[in-house]
Amino acid sequence: MVTHALPTPRSSQFGAGIWRVADPKITLASVSSMIIGATAAAWAGPISWGWLAATVLGIFCIEAAKNASGEIFDWDSGADQGVRDDERSPFSGGKHVLVDGLLTRGETALVAGIFYAIAIAFGLAIVIGREPRILYLGMLGVGLAFFYHAPPFKLSYRGLGELAVAIAYGPVIATGTYMVQRGTIDMPVFLASLPFAIATAAFLWINEFPDARADAAAGKRTLVVRLGRERAARVFPAIIAAAYLGVVLLPFAGLPFSTWLGLIGLPHGVAAARRLVHAPETTKEIVPAQAWTLLSFVLMAVGLGAGFIIAALWR
Repeated sequence: MVTHALPTPRSSQFGAGIWRVADPKITLASVSSMIIGATAAAWAGPISWGWLAATVLGIFCIEAAKNASGEIFDWDSGADQGVRDDERSPFSGGKHVLVDGLLTRGETALVAGIFYAIAIAFGLAIVIGREPRILYLGMLGVGLAFFYHAPPFKLSYRGLGELAVAIAYGPVIATGTYMVQRGTIDMPVFLASLPFAIATAAFLWINEFPDARADAAAGKRTLVVRLGRERAARVFPAIIAAAYLGVVLLPFAGLPFSTWLGLIGLPHGVAAARRLVHAPETTKEIVPAQAWTLLSFVLMAVGLGAGFIIAALWR
């Protein structure tokens, strides 16, 4: 007797597609940056938890919207379809909602539009009810999110994606979170965001390795594509070193010495660099290094945040 598997209901596929682009783990970089901004704000004064919640939800929606709109442009360029099965990684190659047939192109556009609209609504609520000047940082953040993939700028296709990620996940999110709380941007939070900005750029850098062949074929000229995997792998340890040197220098710029707790992520960054230098061509060898790089920047943010909280308690 021959049995046939029942087709997956379209509603289930649609729900799975939305979850894929809005999976909370995608927000680890932005949440980490918000930890830096919020704890720096706590070091300077009391926290408004309601406005912090609005900030978190707004940035979460921007993340989901960016992922959805990015799927469309990477699909149109052929970058996502060009990734072979042996090159796929949990950390790179997009969310695969179009490649895996979870969403149609139109559905993906709808999901992106809804998440962008919700994010903008949260932003406007903060502008009207809390801090008008956050409008400019919000516009910059949405612009970097959308034009990371979208024309006419197509930042990730022109070798500017790494810089865009560093700016967005470092100063924009951290100082924006701080501004919602304190009504200004002070130098300590800006300085603390810089090592983290470099660390998140390192995560993007290593995530570009599995996709390098497909990206090159699709005209997506990331810095890893431009340099080639061997040379790009040799640059990666320098990026990690720059990030943690920035943490070392923070107390000398007036931040509390407890921010040296941000160095807790250094061993994972070193392990990732060693793995990548020795195996830049094989995705299955790179995946652990991607995970270590992710853990490295999360631990850096947690350490920096703990440093601000300890300094606040000891005042």
